Amino acid sequence: MDVEARVRATLERLGHPYEIIPCDPALADTAAFCATYGYAPEDSANTIIVVGKETPPRYAACVVLATTRLDVNRTVRRRLGARRASFASPEETRALTGMELGGVTVFGLPDGLPIWVDARVMQRPRIILGGGSRACKILAAPTILRALAGVEVVEGLAVAPGAEPQRS
Repeated sequence: MDVEARVRATLERLGHPYEIIPCDPALADTAAFCATYGYAPEDSANTIIVVGKETPPRYAACVVLATTRLDVNRTVRRRLGARRASFASPEETRALTGMELGGVTVFGLPDGLPIWVDARVMQRPRIILGGGSRACKILAAPTILRALAGVEVVEGLAVAPGAEPQRS
């Protein structure tokens, strides 16, 4: 099953309202998409695959608003139980999810992959997420995320640009 079909099958199983928004693949990156199609960056939720640099590596999917910065060096590293953590490379992301950057979404991820959602995402009335490919996005209420297996809402997963992450 191709990635878009897998994403749509997952969405259908969840039983929550959503809308597929077609887009030009050249405009799939968040800033270009929002500017071209009229969506507010604060409603854009990016799915970022992260990796704990241990043997074997541990992966997780993190969902954060485009107006925030993922706290990979503190919150993510601690949650992964790793000494070091980083963003997965485009190649690692593709191998793990079958998705390209600019289209990565939490819908249709491999079973057992932890999904961590920054608490700020859940406060939005609606969010726009990747669609599994660079050719579409998904518009839905953030409550759709709670219907996914393995989702955990995490306070402090992301920080505002320029803000200091919480000390732990």
